[in-house]
Amino acid sequence: MPGVAIVETVAALRQAVAGWHGVGERVALVPTMGALHEGHIALVREAQRHARRVVVSIFVNPTQFAPHEDFKKYPRTFESDCAMLSEANADAVFFPSVEEMYPQGFATRILLLGPAAVGLDDRFRPTHFEGVATICCKLFTQSRADCAVFGEKDYQQLKVVTRMARDLDLGITIIPLATVREADGLALSSRNRYLSAQDRALAPLLHQVMQRLAARLRNGEPLFQAVGEAQGEIIGAGFELDYLEARHAETLAPVTGLADGPVRLLVAARLGATRLIDNIPV
Repeated sequence: MPGVAIVETVAALRQAVAGWHGVGERVALVPTMGALHEGHIALVREAQRHARRVVVSIFVNPTQFAPHEDFKKYPRTFESDCAMLSEANADAVFFPSVEEMYPQGFATRILLLGPAAVGLDDRFRPTHFEGVATICCKLFTQSRADCAVFGEKDYQQLKVVTRMARDLDLGITIIPLATVREADGLALSSRNRYLSAQDRALAPLLHQVMQRLAARLRNGEPLFQAVGEAQGEIIGAGFELDYLEARHAETLAPVTGLADGPVRLLVAARLGATRLIDNIPV
């Protein structure tokens, strides 16, 4: 693809990054699983504000999918992804094979506590963050990037990766970027393409309910009552609710009110076969 280099091996990636570092250029990493949309391009633009060179990884990571999840049907749109990244002036795409990332005999995982074990997504996807942390740790050490940019839409993931990088002294700065949304408030996600027309029309209700809930909490209403009523509204609208909770924005520990803050509202719910997640600050 013209305009963006494609590297498929760790050796080639390290050679490219070493060349940039050798002339004093900072390097940013944007980890993705492909199926790119404007939210991903916003991550690239943010990375360009922090570094001279930007590497975008495209790797659908099998270790973060449970056996019943959508690994095989996860959208793979490599050619259009590269076209978008070329237009956005990314410098390189790291596109490794599964064998490159997990060679025969690979036997190492990362044990997670802290924000990975707080009863949010980890309650419903118990092996997910172990897979996320493993692949992110590999990408960080493989790329030797100075910083990496992650979206706030996957808020628990952001906190898990930030904690891991700090705890393991990986020498990389994790930069968050606010959630990118459609005009009606729905958080951009590669999985939104699975929504039926009817479900797509209903999906923005999640964000609307959270906005109303945040306003109620700021106005001093009791947290447990307000959250419970918001949960009922989501279920009543036809969602299958995994959780809607108010948590401490840094630790993700449960809170009893804004005095325990800063507070973040986090939600996960299903419409048909599509699982939606979102979060906002209070």
